[in-house]
Amino acid sequence: MPDARPRTGFFAFPEIDWIMLGAVLCMSFLGLLTMASFSGDDTYLVRQVSWLLISVAVFFFCAGVDWSFLKKPNVVAWIFVLSVGLLSALFAVGHIAKGAQKWFSVGGLSFQPSDPVKLGLIVILAKYFSRRHVEIANIKHILVSGFYAFVIAILIFLQPDLGSAIIVCLIWLGMILVSGVSKKHLAAVFLVGLTAFSILWFDGLKQYQRDRLVNFIHPLSHLSGSGYNAYQATIAIGSGGILGKGIGYGTQSRLKFLPEYRTDFIFAAFAEEWGLVGVAILFSLFAILIWRIAANAYLGATNFEVLFGLGLAIMFMSHFFVNVGMTLGLAPVTGINFPFMSYGGTNLLASFAGLGILAGMSAYRRSAHRETVKNEFLGLE
Repeated sequence: MPDARPRTGFFAFPEIDWIMLGAVLCMSFLGLLTMASFSGDDTYLVRQVSWLLISVAVFFFCAGVDWSFLKKPNVVAWIFVLSVGLLSALFAVGHIAKGAQKWFSVGGLSFQPSDPVKLGLIVILAKYFSRRHVEIANIKHILVSGFYAFVIAILIFLQPDLGSAIIVCLIWLGMILVSGVSKKHLAAVFLVGLTAFSILWFDGLKQYQRDRLVNFIHPLSHLSGSGYNAYQATIAIGSGGILGKGIGYGTQSRLKFLPEYRTDFIFAAFAEEWGLVGVAILFSLFAILIWRIAANAYLGATNFEVLFGLGLAIMFMSHFFVNVGMTLGLAPVTGINFPFMSYGGTNLLASFAGLGILAGMSAYRRSAHRETVKNEFLGLE
């Protein structure tokens, strides 16, 4: 088998998957176009354009870095410590907005650490499972990996940010599934999750969070209260029809019946203006993104690169399905953004950085020697 491609140093000219990059840039452009149609004189569109330009630059930088150092145990340990430290610091110096303390605010800029922390968790789990892939049948590894995810999820949940906590849990669940967890242990995981949810329902969730879950089960019970957002989103999507109302003619967003139309419900605003045809195009772009991530992951030099790529795909799919689900009334409203479209600098930066890291790993993507794989399984690397 051929060796991994040699690099000339820590930073090298990157190999870019232009299909993958093109898909995310098209989604980002559709998001900007949707914002532009109802932004008026506000600065959200200008800020998002700035964040997009910075994020693309971050992508190219990350694509040129040799990320093999992430496989070192001490690096992974520091990633976990830094993640916990950032999330813990929010409770002391975090900025409070809309009842949540999940941002660091410096001047006019805000930073939401839960977004890069999700990337950190993918690295942690990819390293953990790459060394213990053949031992996944041992429930100990499910519990240990679950501990890493639980600590991060509970710190995010206490902000409170139920949506991001759910994404963290879905990342962990998805990565143990692709690692080959047994059905018996998977059933045990669901039982533990159901027990934890029962405890949270009575002694953890805030009233508005319970209202959102109740509204998910009975969507027409609180149309003027907790169910208003989801109801207006479904109206916006339904009114778009096959071809949509046209760019700039989405009445639900322009007249501000649709809340959070730049962030959580930008998909509904887009669907109203572009219709079913536009939604099909958007979903196709997202499918291309997941296909290219999976294709690049499959060519990973070792199990670590493969699992990182699959974890990245799981993160994006979790955001996609939760966001679209809550917009269509198929999932509770949890404040999760649509990947690459919704307004938000930190999430955009983290998303492009994740794709850049995957592209950087492609610089040494080759079939690994059997001895390398054997050492990785045994935990010798």
